[in-house]
Amino acid sequence: MRYYLSLGSNLGDRQRNLTRAVLELERSKVRIRAGSSLYETQPVEVPDQPWFLNRVLRIDTELTPFELLGLAKTIEKKLGRRPTARKGPRRIDIDILLAEDAVISTELLTIPHPRMHLRNFVLVPLQEIAADEVHPAFKKTIRELLCESRDTSVVRRI
Repeated sequence: MRYYLSLGSNLGDRQRNLTRAVLELERSKVRIRAGSSLYETQPVEVPDQPWFLNRVLRIDTELTPFELLGLAKTIEKKLGRRPTARKGPRRIDIDILLAEDAVISTELLTIPHPRMHLRNFVLVPLQEIAADEVHPAFKKTIRELLCESRDTSVVRRI
């Protein structure tokens, strides 16, 4: 199954945290097919925290969405993520954005990610590697979602 993942970090060595997360994914049952550039991004919703480094990956895996969620949480814990305030600083964050054309809504997992269309820190790197990918709920391409975004936060490629 093809997935798109968002990776972010704003604590410690941000670039190293993202690199380690990619290596951990590769060591698991995940094949990375494409990766965006790195982007330095302004915090959204909780502005009083360090800026993030973000990127998006396109991956293939036989894991189910729930198994992939479990793997993401395991990697986050292994790389030192600790419970903090909601939307607060974090060493690593791995979110499942899309899972082909699947639409899942449970207490544990929502795919497509429920706020991805509102966040340029997701849309900008996602457009870089998947501009024509269609959001299965909105039936719009990533390019269209980014054009319609009202997010004014800073997202700069590094």
